[in-house]
Amino acid sequence: MRPSPCGRGAGPETSTMDISRAEQRILHLLAQGGRIDLIRDDAGKPAEAHCFSRDGWRYAGFDLDLFRKLKRRRTIASQGGKPYRITRRGLQLVRSQPDNC
Repeated sequence: MRPSPCGRGAGPETSTMDISRAEQRILHLLAQGGRIDLIRDDAGKPAEAHCFSRDGWRYAGFDLDLFRKLKRRRTIASQGGKPYRITRRGLQLVRSQPDNC
């Protein structure tokens, strides 16, 4: 059996996963230089998450649930208390396919 040109059905050796449209939008925004600011409550737990484009515009369709999904999949990370940015894994997942599969 020949693998699909889209990379689907190629078997367990592929490291790609399906991500939702909302996750794709956020990762694309982050790949272009955006950031995620996390606001914590008094106990240190995340209370709010805001996603900003590189131009400073706030993306309205972002919430804590989406933040947790992205963090769980290790597509975003924060270093040294700075805002969350896209990781290499996130860049691999958001990379476009040349044949529009």
